[in-house]
Amino acid sequence: MPVITLTTEWRNDDIYHGIIKGKLCRMCPGATIIDNATGIPAFNIAHASFVIRNTYENYPKGTIHIVCVHSEALKDQDYLIVRAKDHYFIGTDNGIFNLILNAGPEEIVSITHKPGTDELDVFATAASDLIRGKKLSDMGRPLKIISERIPLRATIEKDVIIGSIIFIDSYGNAISNITREVFQRVFEGRNYRILIQSNKNRTERIYERYSDVPVGDMLARFNSLDLLEIAINGANVSELLDLNVGTVLRIDLRVEAASPNRLF
Repeated sequence: MPVITLTTEWRNDDIYHGIIKGKLCRMCPGATIIDNATGIPAFNIAHASFVIRNTYENYPKGTIHIVCVHSEALKDQDYLIVRAKDHYFIGTDNGIFNLILNAGPEEIVSITHKPGTDELDVFATAASDLIRGKKLSDMGRPLKIISERIPLRATIEKDVIIGSIIFIDSYGNAISNITREVFQRVFEGRNYRILIQSNKNRTERIYERYSDVPVGDMLARFNSLDLLEIAINGANVSELLDLNVGTVLRIDLRVEAASPNRLF
């Protein structure tokens, strides 16, 4: 049974949500249509790419992923089908595809459509064509490259890692772009401190579970994505500490003793 996922910037009660689902139900009978994520902040390609990058491989191979985030094409943008790792991605060439994929796509096609056609019609038709077994080469013009956006990565200096918050989850936990691999490369077996925004908020230990600290205490942990996360057990750290996407995290050598979970 074919699977189609939707990642959109629309609320569940938005008319566009109903329009794309209706088109897909009519044009792709028998397909399983899944909301991968709705309500992505409008035009926020970085947020959408983070969600898709960390979810799409959980779906069966051959899944079609439709991306409706900042999807109305500008004059110099195409609607694309991208094939990578046995998955298909349909959306606009606005830079999101290279943020989703860690490696180059196996195949890229600029979808052939009549001028002025609404992108929802373009996307639903492309999904229908894929399900019916149409070859990508018959669906549009092959391309070699796609638009690129530079992902925000942590930087390493001498005994220092500088990262930033890239995602706030539903509980207010702040997920950073500092990977376990980068952290271990610099600080494995060494004393360190993690500074959140400034010296005011810091921790000097990484925990495994939220419950490893008392309720109300701040902690740092590597989550299931192996990304460093800042949280408060039983509370919303982003609200309490005013953390946002872009907030800076700094990890450096600990040179003096301090409270392990200092909030103030």
